Amino acid sequence: MTALARSLVPTLRTVGLAAGLPVLLVLGWGLATQGSQSFYFPGPATVARTFVDTWFGPAFVQDVLPSLGRFGAGVALSIVIGIVAGTAIGTTPWLRELLEPMLEFFRAVPPVALVPVLMLLLGIGDSMKLAVIVSGCVWPVLLNTVEGVRGVDPVLTETSRSYRVHGALALRYVILPAASPRIMAGIRLCLSIGLILMVISEMFAASSGLGYRLVYFQRSFMIAEMWSGIVLLGLIGVVVATIFGFVDRRVLHWYHGLREVARG
Repeated sequence: MTALARSLVPTLRTVGLAAGLPVLLVLGWGLATQGSQSFYFPGPATVARTFVDTWFGPAFVQDVLPSLGRFGAGVALSIVIGIVAGTAIGTTPWLRELLEPMLEFFRAVPPVALVPVLMLLLGIGDSMKLAVIVSGCVWPVLLNTVEGVRGVDPVLTETSRSYRVHGALALRYVILPAASPRIMAGIRLCLSIGLILMVISEMFAASSGLGYRLVYFQRSFMIAEMWSGIVLLGLIGVVVATIFGFVDRRVLHWYHGLREVARG
């Protein structure tokens, strides 16, 4: 076996493992719907044709792009708020004690329950949808940042103080890097919650977006189109997870390297 072939084996194995289960599920779906006349459970070939007809056209500009824009803006705002507020709370003991009961209270409130209130306060525009996404996405980032900052090795902080590294320098070079694994874990949760809330926020008094379009298809008995929208959301989730995995490996390359060394 040549060196090139040996280098390709792990890559092919990874791709095979990643694609194996989806292929099996699609094959099982096709077998389950073969010969079926059910209107509510179309086969994969029907959904694939409908997917192309529905989303490769004006719907992509009218519904998909606005949804992705709201999702991206909501997640970005949640990450900024979560990291800034979480760092301030985590590094200030009295502030953490003051805010902890309130944070636990608001974290326990489902974001969906806030939709009627936000509609009254902000109307039915994009600001309401953005607020719904932020109201749910900010908590994983904020709480993981607080715990990550609190969990910084005391030896590390004492060493930085002995070298007179404090203030903004300590935050940049000591505290945030040490807390970054917990922060990235919170961002991973933030992304999945953001997709869910993006769809939910568009199901209420909306005129565009994937959530609106799914409800429209369901109410119009356009079942194949509804299934194609669900498939599209799944594909968006896969793309977002792939991008995050790439960013995670770049940001936490030192952390993953230490774990590989620890595994031997």
